[in-house]
Amino acid sequence: MNSEIIIIGGGASGLMAAYGAARALKGVSPARVTILEKMPRPGRKILFTGKGRCNFTNLKDWNDFSTHIRTSSHFVKPAFFNWTPEQMIAFLEQNGLETVVERGDRAFPYSHRAADVLDTLVEACLREGVTLLTEKEVVSVSPGFTLRCADGDTYTCSRLIIATGGLSYPSTGSTGDGYRWAQENGHTVTSLSPSLTALVPRGYKVAAPVDEADPLRGHISRETAMTAAGEALKGAKLKNVNLSVFVDGHRDATEFGDVDFTDGGIEGPLGFKVSRKCVKMIRNGSRISLSLDLKPGVPLEELSARIRSLWKSIQEDPRSRQWKDGRGLNGKEMYRILLGKLMPWDLIPGFQAWNPDLLTVSVPKPGAGRHFHKPVSRRFYDVDLDALAESLKDWRFDIAGYVGFERCVVTAGGVSSEEILSKTMASRLVKGLYFCGEVMDMDCDTGGYNLQCAFSTGILAGMSAARAVLEDATSSR
Repeated sequence: MNSEIIIIGGGASGLMAAYGAARALKGVSPARVTILEKMPRPGRKILFTGKGRCNFTNLKDWNDFSTHIRTSSHFVKPAFFNWTPEQMIAFLEQNGLETVVERGDRAFPYSHRAADVLDTLVEACLREGVTLLTEKEVVSVSPGFTLRCADGDTYTCSRLIIATGGLSYPSTGSTGDGYRWAQENGHTVTSLSPSLTALVPRGYKVAAPVDEADPLRGHISRETAMTAAGEALKGAKLKNVNLSVFVDGHRDATEFGDVDFTDGGIEGPLGFKVSRKCVKMIRNGSRISLSLDLKPGVPLEELSARIRSLWKSIQEDPRSRQWKDGRGLNGKEMYRILLGKLMPWDLIPGFQAWNPDLLTVSVPKPGAGRHFHKPVSRRFYDVDLDALAESLKDWRFDIAGYVGFERCVVTAGGVSSEEILSKTMASRLVKGLYFCGEVMDMDCDTGGYNLQCAFSTGILAGMSAARAVLEDATSSR
């Protein structure tokens, strides 16, 4: 079965590559564009993006957008300007999908359903005449290009676009096949590691034996059972905090934004942002710790004074005078009230579990309770207010490891961008071969940047392959 252009992989970049190629050929050439997707349906990974809401792009201009690209932004620049975030939004809306822009210039479908974005992409491809074949697992790519599938079918093409994604979320079909085919065609694949992934604090999950055979040093499976302290933190969300990274005891970077505690570990925009570097450092043998500053806009001395003032007012509240008549709030309850004035309520159990020494308990000797109306045994609680202020400004987590490819958002590393023409996405080494999306050494921060780069590089690869097909037809006349 012959098709002038074949795209291996029906994810975000593959669908856009097919659309770009078919659109460029429509009305000009009868050339066929075919997607070979090994899963039962295309674009499964799109369904997971934005926690199912699909933050599909970010409307920052190039100067700001490029700062969120963690590899060579110069490589991505031609693709970005060929297909901008504004063009992506216009494309979706012209194809019937209403969109909305939210905080941080992030664009979502108005429905907040990732499936709507996927359906729109697929329908746009089909309307342009793309042949989309599912459950077609390519097992070999021969020079020229002849593709053999697991079901025995063979396909040939003059232009091949590899859009197989990386290693992240292998359940969606991203199992690294594209890296092998790139290497078989002489391309270099840079070191691969999880990015935009959960960082696991020591004590967050039950300690598991180290797997010496695992090439991802420090990898902790997301399925590893959580400790009681981890469970206490799970689900807490922090906004407008500072997160600092310490490498071998030295501060390396500080970022401002939001942090989430999940069943994986420390995630959210900030956790994801620093994870790329932390994973690489851990794999290189460095010790990593993170510090949370819950009050970045308040100096330590000012925060200490505020805490003392709050504590005094809580103690003087009539409801807190339990030592006179045996009723009212005890010291432990007053401490919880104090924490409630300093942090979100859902964070308090986790904060207490990870900072147990801030509240000390003593039990009076027998007979010490005779001055009460009822001679009962009573506990006395003492809060270290200075240490509390320090913990709010520098809450430390030693990092034991990270969640691996099984649940990371993207793969860092891939087919070397130095071997790909940035203006066309064509291979510098093999005529007729193109790459796009996550299979390349190209990854970004969370916030719509990765999907936009996938869309931009995908449509550029498709358009370039179509132009090459048209040039071949012209030269053969």
